[in-house]
Amino acid sequence: MAVFSLFQKVSQAPTNPQPAAPTRTFDVADLYRGPLADGPAAPGEAGAAALDEKLRQAYFWIVNSAIISPHYDVEYNEGPSGDFTVGDTKSRLTLPSAQSYSSFVLLPLLTFATRRKCLFIGGPGRGKTASALLMGILAGYPVREVRRAMQHGHPQMTIADLLGSPLPADLVAAQKMEDIRIAWRKWLGLRVKIIDEYNRIPTRTQSALLTVMGDGYAELLDHIFECPESAWYLTANDDQGGGTYQVIEALRDRIDVIVQALAFNPRFLGDLLARIEDDLRPEEVVPRAIVFTEAEIDRLQTEIRAVAFPSDVRRRIEFFASQFEFCELGGAQFEYKTKDTARLAGTDWAALSAQDNGRDRLKDLGCQTRNGLSVRNLMTLLIYAKAMAYFRGHRTVDLEDVRQVLPFVLHAKLQPDLEAPFFDAPGNASLRQDRIGWLRRLFDLACTEYDRLDLDRDDPAGALATEFRRGLEGVSEPEVRNRLARIERLIGEWARGGKLYGHLYDDLLQLKYLHQRYTNYLRWLKTQ
Repeated sequence: MAVFSLFQKVSQAPTNPQPAAPTRTFDVADLYRGPLADGPAAPGEAGAAALDEKLRQAYFWIVNSAIISPHYDVEYNEGPSGDFTVGDTKSRLTLPSAQSYSSFVLLPLLTFATRRKCLFIGGPGRGKTASALLMGILAGYPVREVRRAMQHGHPQMTIADLLGSPLPADLVAAQKMEDIRIAWRKWLGLRVKIIDEYNRIPTRTQSALLTVMGDGYAELLDHIFECPESAWYLTANDDQGGGTYQVIEALRDRIDVIVQALAFNPRFLGDLLARIEDDLRPEEVVPRAIVFTEAEIDRLQTEIRAVAFPSDVRRRIEFFASQFEFCELGGAQFEYKTKDTARLAGTDWAALSAQDNGRDRLKDLGCQTRNGLSVRNLMTLLIYAKAMAYFRGHRTVDLEDVRQVLPFVLHAKLQPDLEAPFFDAPGNASLRQDRIGWLRRLFDLACTEYDRLDLDRDDPAGALATEFRRGLEGVSEPEVRNRLARIERLIGEWARGGKLYGHLYDDLLQLKYLHQRYTNYLRWLKTQ
């Protein structure tokens, strides 16, 4: 009984201690303020539940009592960190100087808070299914219900197995399709959905799963079941096609983050022994204090979306994303000079990249990938960066939040060109296998280039875009002509520079967009 109580213990100490707020002095004006004068109470204030603290309590209970994951690979620092070089290959061991986290627990928890889709990858028996099970229990469902609702992929899985089936009596007696009732599977109505070994599901059934995941409804015989907004957890032993069936591309694209179950450290074998001897299963002793109600999960989403995203941090994401889609030989018309144009045409990538010899292929970040980023990828990155900042108790995203979540969001989205010179450079060979390390290095290199170009202070295209966003109302014809001239002058200056890179390509397209908007406005002015 004592061990059971220990497993259910949730620390009462704050998980993310902050300096005490300054004592507020009395102001006579307070007497005249109504109870709503200062807006709704912020999380953590009197009368409001601190959901970010509850989320952190859930994290620390899972990582300390439920899932044995002593891998603090999401590293934060406050001041200098301890760095050590170990082994013949000069491996770097870092001791973070601020609160850091295990991605295997944190990313699924952020998925729970944002109701997104997370894929666990890793060898059998590493805790993937157990972690997904815990997320269902955090949503308030009984252990037995979560287990029974879990969908297990297998080669014979049919659409009826996944979604449900028509009632046999109705099939015989019905005069029209509307008379046929459907016995829908109960898992469709849950707010946490788990698909175990999703890459063993037949292709036709994957298409039905895609509709549920992507569009939020199930369809059988013209009957529709509207699914509630849910957090999704899928598992696979690997993400390189090692299942029974190849996962269709559209289904893979719906997955928001990928986390790897890292190897078990045998130094923690004593923890496993204690569970065997005491006959304890963590999913059966989850403390009520960290279980979320449906209303709390709804509030989590609202509060996460309210986290501020500073323009200087957003600008660095823009610069990073602009590196990858551009392909100078991809098309003749300027707008079609993209890797996606070449992909749609079925062009051989190796032959195309061999012709592109006008740039420094070692320094150009775009040469490291075979594709660019989609709108869905960027939106996912923004919401997970907000969720990370919220989890840490902040109400503004900082650059390190983006840096930490980006590799897990883009894990299967940015495809590396493993023949690129970058991977042959000294110290980079291991990045061919380490997708997380490569993506984080890629982001660091983009930020270094951003600083070198001094784009925070010298961004002429950004200045022109800011001027345009102020609106066109009251802008005179001479002023419009002046702005058009400035755009054309800037394009002319850049054209004389010679080489074309991804970020410059996107800036030029933005300038063309602004030029067209001003041209249309000028035409309208002439008719007045």
